[in-house]
Amino acid sequence: MLIKNCTYLNDEFVFQKGDIKINNERIEKIAPLIEADENEVVIDAEFNKVIPGLIDIHTHGSCGFDTCDNNYDGFKVITRYMAENGITSYMPTTMTLSKDALISIMKTVKKFKDEQKEGCYIHGINMEGPYFSMKKKGAQNGEYIMNPDFDHFMEIYEASGKIIRIVGIAPELPGAKEFIKKASEFVTVSIGHTDGTYESAKMAIDNGATHCIHLYNAMPGYNHRDPSVVGAIIDSNVTTELICDGIHINPVVIRNTLRAVGEDRLVLISDSMKACGMPEGMYDLGGQDVILKGNHATLKDGTLAGSATNVKDCMKKVYEFGVPLEKAIKCATINPAKAIGVDDICGSLTEGKNADIVILNNKLDVEKVIIKGKIFK
Repeated sequence: MLIKNCTYLNDEFVFQKGDIKINNERIEKIAPLIEADENEVVIDAEFNKVIPGLIDIHTHGSCGFDTCDNNYDGFKVITRYMAENGITSYMPTTMTLSKDALISIMKTVKKFKDEQKEGCYIHGINMEGPYFSMKKKGAQNGEYIMNPDFDHFMEIYEASGKIIRIVGIAPELPGAKEFIKKASEFVTVSIGHTDGTYESAKMAIDNGATHCIHLYNAMPGYNHRDPSVVGAIIDSNVTTELICDGIHINPVVIRNTLRAVGEDRLVLISDSMKACGMPEGMYDLGGQDVILKGNHATLKDGTLAGSATNVKDCMKKVYEFGVPLEKAIKCATINPAKAIGVDDICGSLTEGKNADIVILNNKLDVEKVIIKGKIFK
């Protein structure tokens, strides 16, 4: 397959013109001009923007289905919706539930991952909970929140077929330091849903935590006399998520955070739940009722409960908020890939990487999606 007349985002995240040749699942060659082979499928990009497939490493669900529904067929719906919106790979994200429930969900995800034939493909699982602060649990179910327990985690990790890639933790909890030291040998440890301090977050980073769950949300605020967890994240070299649906974070804060953290560490996520792509109404998240009104998804007490926006729309919003398009795309492609250690196979338009490619029109709507060298849309 050959994509001609591209205005493509190169692996230094600068737009330039050229052609992209695909061989099976991989990008074989990128050059100013490539001649088509006989009988080769040729796509004319018509100098629309050609970008890497988007990656969402923190999403609970969409289209009426949730990871924690533990529904094999539900993943077919979710992965098709994601692919239609230019998201070519992702991480199904769990909520705080019982150990047995989590193990069952992990096994279903593993089975689907192994058998999947089309749609947005799965890198692994984002285990959001249960090692969180009750004070900052957000929409997590307090009934199952617990202190960090490495043996508890490893039982779930082994049962998942070792496909958990991220585990979240509040670093101020008893046992957090030892947990982080041990767990970081197997997965990305992420700081979040925490009532901790600058010092507790720095301790976590010093002992192996390399990521942060939705910065600002479900943690103490940044203050000029008390930098808190936010200050520790900005002051470090860890990657950090940001929910950019226009509801969770003010646009001014998004722009300022990008300047403070830098374009190489910010990761756009949707944190979407099953109401994403659905009409207003009543839904659920982790066993708790969620009300969708407009684009706001909240618990009955008004607590934000994930988002109803996909990461492609988050990327567009960041651009609309005044961030250069190249940087907005970078935060939704190579940065999440680096955060979970898959940047060697995806996240940029680079020879040898997966041919995960999206063509956008001048309104930044998705025109065509290619996933591992196969045309999805």
